[in-house]
Amino acid sequence: MKILRDTWLVYQRQLLIVIRTPSWLVIGLVQPFVYLLLFAPLLKVALTPMGATSYHDAYRIYVPGLLAALAIFGGLAAGFPLLGELRMGVIERFRVTPVSRLALLLGRALRETTTLLAQAVVTVIIALIFGLTVNPGYLLLAFILFTLMSLMSAAIAYAMTMAVRNDGALGPLVNTVSQPVALLSGVLLPIVLAPLWLRDTALWNPFYWAVAGMRALFQGNASDNTIWIGLIIMVVLTTAAVTWSARLFSSRVS
Repeated sequence: MKILRDTWLVYQRQLLIVIRTPSWLVIGLVQPFVYLLLFAPLLKVALTPMGATSYHDAYRIYVPGLLAALAIFGGLAAGFPLLGELRMGVIERFRVTPVSRLALLLGRALRETTTLLAQAVVTVIIALIFGLTVNPGYLLLAFILFTLMSLMSAAIAYAMTMAVRNDGALGPLVNTVSQPVALLSGVLLPIVLAPLWLRDTALWNPFYWAVAGMRALFQGNASDNTIWIGLIIMVVLTTAAVTWSARLFSSRVS
């Protein structure tokens, strides 16, 4: 129970920081809105091979990929605020308190996940205005997949930050990890449109299964096996990422 209480206390403090600086949310929404406004209108023709005969169909394919990009890039960027706290001695001051080291990590990761989820909800609302239609129940399940992706990305980001602890190295490292992972997930265009060698490579990317599952949900294909495969993979790997990150956090901070 102590770990839950400590996590809640850290989460509340971190969420209060976000509320006091709402510009973080606004800035985070700019890129998805720009992609919906300027890139999505090109999709009806580009996605015709997948049966997209209208913008309604195109948004069902594109929006899940856009949400996945938000989870991957936004989650992996979570290490930069932590790096700032390490540099300013915020984490060091928490060392003298009885707060659990795991709670210090989980509270921050849940803050990042909440922020990304809020951005995802607004992105979907904008997409609904633009013409997207999706079953509410399936949308809720897609948000669960999104939440797991965000939490996993944030945990990996914290682990990389604790391992590197350097601005000059962390930025290139995040880019090196995020770009191939995102592209092999099919966030912009589905991997099914890619050459065979690229499709075979994407099967080894866990985020590919999550994106494929989200697309199946947006298209109303609840019987698609990729949904459950994606959920299982995300639950297992998110648990592993949080455990790995927590151990690094505990050993490097204590």
